[in-house]
Amino acid sequence: METKELEKDFLTMVEAQKRTIYKVSYIYANDQDDLNDLFQETVLNLWKSFPRYRGDSKLTTWVYRIAMNTCITFLRRSNARPQTVPMTANVASMAADEDTTGQLRELYRLINQLGKLERALILLWLEERSYEEIADILGITKTNVAVKLNRTKEKLKKMSNR
Repeated sequence: METKELEKDFLTMVEAQKRTIYKVSYIYANDQDDLNDLFQETVLNLWKSFPRYRGDSKLTTWVYRIAMNTCITFLRRSNARPQTVPMTANVASMAADEDTTGQLRELYRLINQLGKLERALILLWLEERSYEEIADILGITKTNVAVKLNRTKEKLKKMSNR
């Protein structure tokens, strides 16, 4: 594939997948600087891998996998687990009203207290991904997705009742 054509295809793909990249980066970010770094690092890793993408999996599955691996690697390198996830105006503006915004803040606060795999599971579930797609992205079985997701939902319920 010619370089110009590859660049054009890549930019089109990033434009189509930027919400996915943002959401994954957001869930793992400590602050706006981390969010920007994670987003840029993910795009860089996508660029490095783009010529080798063969279409064996759905594009969104491939993007999720690279984004999550990038974020988890970033956390390992920084050796810091985020304690809070700030709500930005962009995400808050998606809410219909202040009550919904408060509920979103609380949900993200609780999700941020989960482990890496639990966060990834909940993020993908909230994105309404199928169990099969979640299994492909995370590299676990569909049955394991169901079990872990149920446990994670129960954990979130208990955390919210404290």
